[in-house]
Amino acid sequence: MSKYYTASQAAEMFNIELPDECREVDKIYPALISEYYLNLIEREDPQTDPIWQQVMPHSAELADDGMIEDGLGEVAQSPTSRLIHRYADRAVLLTTGRCATRCRFCFRKRAWRHGGELGDISDSELDDAIDYLKANNQLREVLISGGDPLMLSNRRLQTIIDKINTVQSIEVIRIASRIPVTWPQRINRELIDILSAAGNIWFLTHFNHPQEITEQSTAACQALINAGIPVLNQSVLLKGINNSAGILEELFRKLVKIKVKPHYLFHIDPVHGVWHFATGIKRGLEIMRELRPRLSSLATPIFAIDLPDGGGKVNLQPNYRTTNGFTAIDGRIIEHPGKNM
Repeated sequence: MSKYYTASQAAEMFNIELPDECREVDKIYPALISEYYLNLIEREDPQTDPIWQQVMPHSAELADDGMIEDGLGEVAQSPTSRLIHRYADRAVLLTTGRCATRCRFCFRKRAWRHGGELGDISDSELDDAIDYLKANNQLREVLISGGDPLMLSNRRLQTIIDKINTVQSIEVIRIASRIPVTWPQRINRELIDILSAAGNIWFLTHFNHPQEITEQSTAACQALINAGIPVLNQSVLLKGINNSAGILEELFRKLVKIKVKPHYLFHIDPVHGVWHFATGIKRGLEIMRELRPRLSSLATPIFAIDLPDGGGKVNLQPNYRTTNGFTAIDGRIIEHPGKNM
């Protein structure tokens, strides 16, 4: 098992006095950081380090940002206590509230408010979710999420996967996990064999910064890929951490190099306690425009926002159409014969 640190313990490691306002935040949204991830923080100037900023409490988390904790409307779209059914063909199964590291930008911070976590899914909760899936045969995919599902034991994870695969309509199971980033040693041979044997697993992980791509995280991703499990990445655009084309270009290039596809780049969600990370949609579109001539489609993710009140994801891209044609990669305006078809 990984060793974990609180905010006070982490600050002490770097000889930093945690401000009183941050201690107040920590009482409500308490920090928890894996030893591996904490050791990635640069010691020379830790408080400006991109990993420090992702895991340590900040006074802005308690600001009146006009948001609510369930800003995406997940509770209203939960037909059972553990299932979120938003899209016609897929559903999310919340298997645990535990994580190897609690991210300050987490859109489910409500699940670990005051240190109380959504517990692990019970047998009865799992059975209720499976019954719902069987009764709704338009569902084709299940996203196993949390918390982080890889905090469960291998045996429990296998039980969940096996039960989902008893539903005849389910074709794909996606596992959403930040474990390759925060505790890559968890990706062991037994786990890989379980995921590989299922035959329909896609793995979605979550690198936000090039500093997170290490020898250990690379090995974890490549072990999954070598076992025939596709690995995609979902990043969040974070103000002051990765909101520059240069940083994101480096991240996406490094991901493609280790055969992890940059899948999504999300704007921060409209959820209370995370809005200080928001760059604004305009800045996200500017970055995507900057990346267009610099990255191939392999390295370019979809830029997306998640709408409030359960409105779902919306994919966005810069507008390249003008009154006279389209903007080329070198800035020229060029006509296209299909413009008015």
